[in-house]
Amino acid sequence: MLRSGLTSDVYFDKYQFESDPDTLRSIAASLVPLVPADTDLLAGLELGGIPVATALSLATGIPAVFVRKQPKAYGTAKLAEGPPIDGSRLLVVEDVVTSGGQIVESVTQLRNLGAIITTATGVIDRQQGGSENLAAIGIELRALFTRADLDS
Repeated sequence: MLRSGLTSDVYFDKYQFESDPDTLRSIAASLVPLVPADTDLLAGLELGGIPVATALSLATGIPAVFVRKQPKAYGTAKLAEGPPIDGSRLLVVEDVVTSGGQIVESVTQLRNLGAIITTATGVIDRQQGGSENLAAIGIELRALFTRADLDS
C-alpha cells in the first residue's frame, strides 16, 4: 500500500539511495540540471525529500528549507524550517512521486505563506498521476527517473 492509497506490485526502497552517501551524491549531481535558474530555496518535504534537498543544496549552493507535513505545536511551530520563504521562489524536492498528493498539500500551504512555486523535482516519478495532479495546480514535475526508465 502506498501513501496515495494505491496498491502497487513495485516498491522503490528510497532509503537505499537516501542513506548511501555515494549514491545520494550522484543523485544530487544528476538533479542539478533540473533546478530552475531562478530558484531561491530548495523545499525538502518531510521525510524523504529532506535528505535529497540537503544533498542538492550542497551540490548547488542554494539554501534549503525543510517542510513539515504539519507544523509542530512547540519549538518554532513553523511549517517550513530554515530561511524565510515569503516572496521566495521555491523548488519543491521529493524522493518518490506517486499521485503527488503530499506535494499538492505542501505547495498549497507554502503558497499561503507567500512562497512562489512553479516546479517540483523528484528522484522517481512512479507515473501514477503525479505529474497530471501537479500540472492542475500549475506545477511542472521534473523527475530524474520515471518508472518506465527503471522498468527498462
